[in-house]
Amino acid sequence: MEKNHCQEPVQLIQAPSLWSLLESRADLSPKAVFLIQGETDRVITFGECRRQALDLAAWLYSQGIGPGTVVAWQLPTRIESVLLQFALARLGAIQAPVIHLYGEKELAQVLTQAGADFVIVPPGDEEHRTRAQLAVASLPETAVPPRILALETGGGESQLPPFAEPGEAVHWYYFTSGTTSRPKGARHTDQTLMAGARYLGTALEVRAVDVGTIGYPIGHIGGIIYSAMAIMAGIPVVLIERYVPARVAAAFRRHRVTLGGGSTAHYQMLLAEQARVGNEPLIPSLEILAGGGAAKPADLFGEVRNRLDATIVHAYGMTEAPISAHNSRYGTDEQLTHSDGIPMPGLEVRIVDGQGRVLATGESGEILLRGPNVCKGYLDPEQTAAAFDEEGFLHTGDVGHLREDGHLCVTGRIKDIIIRKGENISAREIEESLLDHPKVGDVAVIGLPDPERGEMVCAVVEPVDINDPLTFGEMLDHLSARKLMRQKIPERLENLERLPRNEGLQKVVKTRLRDRFMAG
Repeated sequence: MEKNHCQEPVQLIQAPSLWSLLESRADLSPKAVFLIQGETDRVITFGECRRQALDLAAWLYSQGIGPGTVVAWQLPTRIESVLLQFALARLGAIQAPVIHLYGEKELAQVLTQAGADFVIVPPGDEEHRTRAQLAVASLPETAVPPRILALETGGGESQLPPFAEPGEAVHWYYFTSGTTSRPKGARHTDQTLMAGARYLGTALEVRAVDVGTIGYPIGHIGGIIYSAMAIMAGIPVVLIERYVPARVAAAFRRHRVTLGGGSTAHYQMLLAEQARVGNEPLIPSLEILAGGGAAKPADLFGEVRNRLDATIVHAYGMTEAPISAHNSRYGTDEQLTHSDGIPMPGLEVRIVDGQGRVLATGESGEILLRGPNVCKGYLDPEQTAAAFDEEGFLHTGDVGHLREDGHLCVTGRIKDIIIRKGENISAREIEESLLDHPKVGDVAVIGLPDPERGEMVCAVVEPVDINDPLTFGEMLDHLSARKLMRQKIPERLENLERLPRNEGLQKVVKTRLRDRFMAG
């Protein structure tokens, strides 16, 4: 397929709520394709999505779900999962999506914090039903156990209640990805989510010819953000239940995908698949790889451009504040390589030091956010008090700076700053320096307690070939050649066949590495 770079962006439609957004698009483009199941090529249009969501809402209502009912759901990335999101939005229920790969412990934590009345699992899936049963059985005796409900796709006979616009009411509980010991439930409204969706579509300058993708768990906050963006723009979205690179690439070719999504791990998988197939273009239609959720090594931009003939358009966001900054597909190579994009219009960004003083442009400190996409606090009031200051700014825990051109650069996490002999060392800087070594598939740099230094720097490498791992001497030579300060070069090197990752956007879970290597 010949790439078309010249079309004008579409006008994104607006609505006061997610359900009204779908209604508006179904009225405007009833026969346009909306959802495509990548594995089966099943297709539904915007009009069919509305009709099937209404049928599903009627069935859910007959089961006792209505306005204000708290519904946790744990489903894979399928058309039925998107239908469920909008059916529950039509009913005015409160949704608590759960990554479908989470185990009973994580599910039980969500059910407890959310106070769920129902937990919905895939039909005919004994593994998910058993997981839900075990999670419910583990809840405190004082808790009212939620009802486990297998999702049905048929319609119900119930008369639906009149639709009431939710306004600023909280209707979504999204839980952080589990990199901490206890996930935090971020409280979102339709408006906070749609703000992220609108900026995603605006930043990507989505065109009528574009075909998007959701290749990550639909229970991640990116699932509803991307679905809403596609409705605003009126473009199709290919859903991928399981990210097997060869199958993903085949589905993207069949449906002429132009906008690939995900995170750094997904980009790397497509690069590896391109290397496996040789010089034949892997996905001829692909123009953009847009995503976030993890650091993007600078060298990766050039690799994707040269080998996939696509452009990485990276973003910065978090469960608490999705799509806070985003690059443009028409940004300069320097901006696309070295920044995380321009902050969302209306979003206030502060960079502060350890004493809370606001820093000037170019100075690095903690990123604080206040604006239309920021959640309304957490389910736990203590977590809200700890994360939000008296002016309503969210302390993200991320470190970065604002550039003269207005772009935001995220350089790491506060907890990833390693203090070695009183000097602050950025784990991300070392990781990016190591990632272009030919033996390194991925790497995480952590600080470990050390009686002499306070903390020592430890590099944990996922080698390209576990039978030919990176040696300590090779690491020293490589980092010295990259002119890294001697104080920043790791004192310890570990090789693991696979780094531990979460089930959302495949971010490395450094707490597990610290626990493992602190224990020797």
